[in-house]
Amino acid sequence: MATPFLNGYSVKPAFINGVGEVLFTDGTNAVTPNQQQCEAYGYTYDRASGTCKAFTYSTSLGKSLNNESNYVRGANNTTETGTNNTHIMGESNTVKGLSRNNIIVGNNNEIANGVNNAAVFGNYGLAQRPGEVVISGGGFSGAGKGYAQSSYITLTGTTTNAAPTSLFVNGDSATTIIARSKKLFTGFEANTVGIRTGGINPSGAVNDRILIRTTGLVYTTSVNQSRTTLGHFGTVGTFSANIAFSGSDMLFQVEGATNMNISWSCTLNLYEVII
Repeated sequence: MATPFLNGYSVKPAFINGVGEVLFTDGTNAVTPNQQQCEAYGYTYDRASGTCKAFTYSTSLGKSLNNESNYVRGANNTTETGTNNTHIMGESNTVKGLSRNNIIVGNNNEIANGVNNAAVFGNYGLAQRPGEVVISGGGFSGAGKGYAQSSYITLTGTTTNAAPTSLFVNGDSATTIIARSKKLFTGFEANTVGIRTGGINPSGAVNDRILIRTTGLVYTTSVNQSRTTLGHFGTVGTFSANIAFSGSDMLFQVEGATNMNISWSCTLNLYEVII
């Protein structure tokens, strides 16, 4: 799952190596971060070595990261370093490192690096987003993981104005990116509830509400989408919900109204095919 650039920063973490050093990128090239850049992303800057650290490596660390809290049943399953509280029942499944609280039932499935609280059922499925539930469909006779599957995730957030605002994936305030492959065709259906909770706008009142269904098809960074209001009460004329983009990844954005406090919850269903 790609880490987005923080506002005001032209570099971001790319990956963490085996000794805990965080390696950065400007989107194209490898970059050595300074202390401000390192700490802005929540890591620790080691002045002595001039490196950005996710953890301090020691020879005893391997045992503490040795996946002792996982429950694995079946042949040829792999849980990489830093995987914890993960259950696997099946064969030839992989859970990438630094992930927690995941479930796989089936064979030849994968949960991506750093993804937490996900579940995959079936075969040749790929979970790329926190809290995602994947129903995998075989991937065209095993052509690849994630080649044919459906999934859903929940997104939440709040607005106080009419600006497009990206909702948080699985309620994680650090994650608005909906990761995806550049070659992926994605059909989607999003059901979004918006409820006014306050604000000084004189139009309408607390508990004004709307249910919006947004549907469409995405390829690369092109989207054909449409919205339908399934139900509403009160003043909700400017409320909307749409797919947007960050690079090749997606965002799900809502728009409220000026001086209205609105709480949003979206269930996003994804139907994905790689050709």
